[in-house]
Amino acid sequence: MKVPFLDLAAQQAEIADEVLPTWQAQLLSAAFVGGPEVASFEREYAEYIGVEHCIGVANGTDAVELALRAVGIRPGDEVIIPVNTFIATAEAATRIGAVPVFVDVDDEFLLVDPAAVEAAITARTRAIIPVHLYGQTAPMEALSPIAERHGLVIVEDAAQSQGASSTVGRAGSIGRVAATSFYPGKNLGAAGDAGAVLTDDPTIAEFVRNLGAHGSSVKYMHDRAGMNSRLDAVQAAVLRAKLRRLDGWNAARRAAATRYTEMLAHLPGVRLPPVREGNEDVWHLYVVQVAERDRVLAELGAAGIGAGIHYPTPLHLTAAYADLGYRTGQFPVAEAAARRILSLPMFPHLTALQQAQVAESLHRSLGPAAAQPDLVQSSGLDR
Repeated sequence: MKVPFLDLAAQQAEIADEVLPTWQAQLLSAAFVGGPEVASFEREYAEYIGVEHCIGVANGTDAVELALRAVGIRPGDEVIIPVNTFIATAEAATRIGAVPVFVDVDDEFLLVDPAAVEAAITARTRAIIPVHLYGQTAPMEALSPIAERHGLVIVEDAAQSQGASSTVGRAGSIGRVAATSFYPGKNLGAAGDAGAVLTDDPTIAEFVRNLGAHGSSVKYMHDRAGMNSRLDAVQAAVLRAKLRRLDGWNAARRAAATRYTEMLAHLPGVRLPPVREGNEDVWHLYVVQVAERDRVLAELGAAGIGAGIHYPTPLHLTAAYADLGYRTGQFPVAEAAARRILSLPMFPHLTALQQAQVAESLHRSLGPAAAQPDLVQSSGLDR
């Protein structure tokens, strides 16, 4: 049995009867940009996250850039970013002309290390971008006081954490402003590219909406040179339908994570992902660590198991940021993890039978020392 890394078709099938009539109405009315579907989604998602304002934009990268511009980040300003994030987090700063300053992560959760953040602050530092990685909330209870002491702004990257929370609030509602992506593979994903900026600050909200519409709040009147980054109505229809299911889908992800942990708990050579105390993880990814990861990944693929690496190269070692002068060994935790991390299939419609297949394939790949009885039979799982 093949197990996909992600099953978007199952999500789309679940919402099709709800979305297709809305799409048909949009085709007939030709209301493709803005309109009531976008306004309704923005209101509903703001309420879900617990903020006053949600501004839909074209994609998650734009969302980070717009958030940074809205808090006054300018060319030459330094922005502190964990080195194990997707490149879009850093690209958003680069597109402004700001300087990404990379820092290491903690060894246990692979989230940005607050001590490393504080050590990286200079007279040119203006912002910190905590990344809520894998569905966990970054250690905001430590980062917020650091930002306050140094007069810095926090811009949350909440692209992997829709619905996650911690002791200090829901991801996307804790910093001054947050950015998220609705790329199809996210916990809340559109049927194409989409994103949003979240904030309680009406000035930031107004600036983002204006800048994303060519610097215009009134047609053909332009307050500034802006950009074209708006949420399409067809995507808003999908997002509204999925938002109504998000808590249930996140609960299904948590149940799947619990099953994985039970299935793999006694498997030698596998380091399982922990959850920070006080966090409610939404398990965007289930990331284990193994030795000989590339071999294991290849053998899983040959067995029909979809798996991935998030992410194989820390940003300081990518060609795109070679000019910043970082070197191998500078961020040892992230570099070591990048050689071992392995993302197993994770999606709301993942079945126990599929997970047993993943676990058995992982057992076989890790060799005789990891041999276990047939998990499907021994666990009493429904075939």
